[in-house]
Amino acid sequence: MGMIVALEVGPRGQLIDYLGLMAPGTPLRDGLERILRGRTGALVVMGNTREVQQISTGGFHLDVPYSPTALRELAKMDGAIILASDGSRIVGAGVHLMPDPSIDTVETGTRHRTADRVSRQTGVPVVSVSSSMSTISLYLDRHRHMVEHSDQILSRANQALQTLERYRARLWEVTNRLSALEVQDQVTVRDFALVAQRIEMVRRLEIELSGYVVELGTDGRLLTLQLHELGAGVDELRELLERDYRPQDPAVPFGFAGLAALSTTDLLDPLSVVRAVGFASNDHLDSRITTRGYRQMAQINRLPQAFGVRLIEHFGSLQALFAASSAELQEVDGVGESRARIIRDGLVRLAESAYTERMG
Repeated sequence: MGMIVALEVGPRGQLIDYLGLMAPGTPLRDGLERILRGRTGALVVMGNTREVQQISTGGFHLDVPYSPTALRELAKMDGAIILASDGSRIVGAGVHLMPDPSIDTVETGTRHRTADRVSRQTGVPVVSVSSSMSTISLYLDRHRHMVEHSDQILSRANQALQTLERYRARLWEVTNRLSALEVQDQVTVRDFALVAQRIEMVRRLEIELSGYVVELGTDGRLLTLQLHELGAGVDELRELLERDYRPQDPAVPFGFAGLAALSTTDLLDPLSVVRAVGFASNDHLDSRITTRGYRQMAQINRLPQAFGVRLIEHFGSLQALFAASSAELQEVDGVGESRARIIRDGLVRLAESAYTERMG
């Protein structure tokens, strides 16, 4: 018949938290893998709540340290194994669970039906280990999620990684085009929307890949490094764009956070994007907008960020900075002749880069 393991993990969290608890390399996953190799089968109820206790009867009180080998040995008994809230101790074994048989379930096997019903009745996650199918399933929020082998997760993660590489390359393309338009003072709301779309697409893929990292556990180290490399600079870009195009009225909500609520279809619609970001209803896609220049100043080498902010606050806009003479730049606190030369050279390079982008 197999066994049932009840693991109390505190308040209910997200799906990925529980998948992470059973990721390769974790003590719980080690114990479950041992059960699979022993062809015993199991149900794992992840939460020793009052609701779980109300449908529990019989069994043995143990209170011994948790170990994968102990879990495997106790799995040879019928009934449930109860773990402490942090999984560090086994507090009971051989406990019989009796969920309400009237609870609807589409599962057919006895073990899976029990897992589904216990999860629905108690609100806690339940893991079913099938010896015949050699699978581990997690029941959570009225859904069944497969706990996959690392090879399966890595296959999907590599596909997502390739997509992220393409999205990131496209993001820098539209960002470079935006830079050229900013220098020419030719930016429209549509141009901003194209960059915002790509930033949100990259963010969503990063979230998906972060989930794979958690699921992979110790097998996800390389994926972590690749994800970190591909995500470099995106958060800074997001922050600088918000500062550059935020409305003058500080009471107006503005930012990329609003894009998270958009469906995939809406994210592909530029007008939905600009409304979610916070542009006013009278700002149409062809409306002209002007950058303050924080992002452009951040691209000037050897110029500390504090000076870039100070320059923007003094001159008010990127266009005013382009028009400023060396003497006018030196009127800004902390900007001497040497630093003014660095700023002028940097602005010239930005203008040249914009010209190259436009000609390309």
